[in-house]
Amino acid sequence: MSGFVEKPEPIQVPGLVHLHTGKVRDLYQNEAGDLVMVASDRMSAYDWVLPTEIPDKGRILTQLSLWWFDQLADLVPNHVLSTALPAGAPADWQGRTLVCKSLSMVPVECVARGYLTGSGLAEYQESRTVCGLALPEGLVDGSELPAPIFTPATKAAVGDHDENVSYEEVARKVGADTAARLRQATLAVYARGRDIARDRGIVLADTKFEFGFDGDTLVLADEVLTPDSSRFWPADQWQPGRAQPSYDKQFVRDWLTSAESGWDRKSEEPPPALPQQVVEATRGKYVEAYERLTGVRWA
Repeated sequence: MSGFVEKPEPIQVPGLVHLHTGKVRDLYQNEAGDLVMVASDRMSAYDWVLPTEIPDKGRILTQLSLWWFDQLADLVPNHVLSTALPAGAPADWQGRTLVCKSLSMVPVECVARGYLTGSGLAEYQESRTVCGLALPEGLVDGSELPAPIFTPATKAAVGDHDENVSYEEVARKVGADTAARLRQATLAVYARGRDIARDRGIVLADTKFEFGFDGDTLVLADEVLTPDSSRFWPADQWQPGRAQPSYDKQFVRDWLTSAESGWDRKSEEPPPALPQQVVEATRGKYVEAYERLTGVRWA
């Protein structure tokens, strides 16, 4: 059992039709047929959407995505049409709302890995492969790969795991031409993001993207290169052979699996509310990632 501890009721806004409540984002459609994407402050971990929010998280994700879309504009178009607040929307939506082009979404999580960790490490330890791609012997947690790899996954519903799949499976699902375009775009965007992050003292270990089609044009959608969709590590603390400090929900995961939380991850009980110190530390990491990457102080 997993999913929402407390699923929020969608906010009703005149002229907008609510389409979906995700782990973090709420999707609406306006009268022109465009998508209105609102990033909440919700936090998810271990397939649960937690009952405690992280203040400013949705705005940080939105503003960081916008900054990255600008850095990537010459590589791939994106879905953003406007950042204007829809008429009648609550004031709290300011800074966390994007009006986006409605796309035909590709049902694949496009993951790029430049370093070995997470589910990729688990597979490597069993078979010396990640998503069926053979890797050399001797790699450990945090090792840089010889070259970045495309390791797609299936898109799961709220409460379910994304599952790694082979490139061949993606080609069967969406066609060989689309699969090749996804791989090329994913690795190109990862490489740009890795280089920019490296210049700012951050290791971009891995990341996931979502793409859709506007006619025949492949378009980058959703969020991009945020702490929710990527593993960012401080470069000066990178040390292969151990778990790396990171700019994400590390404090949340660590507390949930600690004796202090009293929560058994393997049980069917929902996780408890987060203590204030964990909330503040997690918010601090999101702010730090934004400021280090963009060079702009978070107001």
